[in-house]
Amino acid sequence: MFRKRKTDAPVPSAPDQPAPPSRLAPRSPSEAIKPTAAPPPPAPPERARGGLLSAISGFLTLFAILGIGAMIGIVVLDRQTNEPGPLVNDKVVVVPARSSVGETAALLAREGVIEHPALFELTARFARKQPLKAGEFNFRAHASIDDVIDTLIQGRPVQHAITFPEGLTSEQIVARLNDNDILTGDINETPAEGSLLPDTYKFERGDSRQKILNLMRAKQREVLNQVWNRRSAEIPVKTPQELVTLASIVEKETGRADERPRVAGVFVNRMQKRMKLQSDPTIVYGLVGGRGTLGRGIMRSEIERPTPYNTYVIEGLPPGPIANPGRAALEAVANPSRTKELYFVADGTGGHVFAETLDAHNRNVARWRQVERAKAATDPSVPVDKVEPPPTADPSAFTPGRGPSPSPMAYDGSDPNGARSKAFDASEGTARDPLRNKTYDLTYPKTVPALRNP
Repeated sequence: MFRKRKTDAPVPSAPDQPAPPSRLAPRSPSEAIKPTAAPPPPAPPERARGGLLSAISGFLTLFAILGIGAMIGIVVLDRQTNEPGPLVNDKVVVVPARSSVGETAALLAREGVIEHPALFELTARFARKQPLKAGEFNFRAHASIDDVIDTLIQGRPVQHAITFPEGLTSEQIVARLNDNDILTGDINETPAEGSLLPDTYKFERGDSRQKILNLMRAKQREVLNQVWNRRSAEIPVKTPQELVTLASIVEKETGRADERPRVAGVFVNRMQKRMKLQSDPTIVYGLVGGRGTLGRGIMRSEIERPTPYNTYVIEGLPPGPIANPGRAALEAVANPSRTKELYFVADGTGGHVFAETLDAHNRNVARWRQVERAKAATDPSVPVDKVEPPPTADPSAFTPGRGPSPSPMAYDGSDPNGARSKAFDASEGTARDPLRNKTYDLTYPKTVPALRNP
């Protein structure tokens, strides 16, 4: 019997050394010569994680999540603020002064401009750093919240306009300002006649009436200074105020721009010959002052009634303007037409017929009277201003150039038959305004009815 040697006993492996890889018995010579697979790397030792590192890691993770959420929210909000709004048509909304962002949002929601006031307030407070304006704004149809905020930050409030025609008196201008309910405030005092420049003026809702007057006064000084510096040296006016006075008479005598230099030339010629100006509008101003219009014809007694402004009675210019002339009238007086004409009379078209001699003027006046009679016969509804001559007046006593009445510039009010006759107060805007009668033009024979010789 054989005894097993001690050396044949299995040798236990050291506890701190890894066991050698087991080698399987090769099944074939080729498998025997293949290398044995390397053992796997040892596992890393486990370490305990500290509290600070865990906190930092958690915060970073939270911030990343919040950042992603914020980006998603910004994209969603941006999309919503740029979506078309609920307005179907353009709309004007007045945002009161000192309105908060919340009050503005509520107002716009009530007016149907926006649909989400909370989103509007959030965007206006945090997405934009500029304050919202107050005023009257025009919001376009389907304006987005972003568009609405842009309008309230950068947009210009709605511009209104008020127009003052040339030839209005200062009292009439003040009345127009008081009638405008978009303007605010009271007017301190009625400006001096002729100190305002008629024009169209822009303003915003809430602007004061006095502000418009101050602007008109400043523009008049600016324009008058320019015109005065470009005036002809031959005009018989010594001061800018005299130029304004004569321009106001020209303004009231004709509403046609092409006639202003010619009418101014007539008055300049009369002043140089020391003839009375004999302008009907000066009679009217002497009677009613700043109210500007009689609303009827001039009476015979009024033609001869002395007033400081009646140029049928006084010589030279009246003491001041009778209206507020525009730039064109000022320019016309500063550089009038160079003619020898001394007379003119209305022709029924808003214009006038001019004459160099009294005889030619009398023929024009007679022809004008026939035109008026023809108009009254064919259309009785056409209003005709009348003059009441004295009941016992001798028509020949008022023939131009003879008798107690001075030779008139325009129509003298006389009537060969002693009946009612036409007078002309050059007042605009009334139903009796002769400048509104545009049936005939004495310059063109085709438009004049058949008339007998005067």
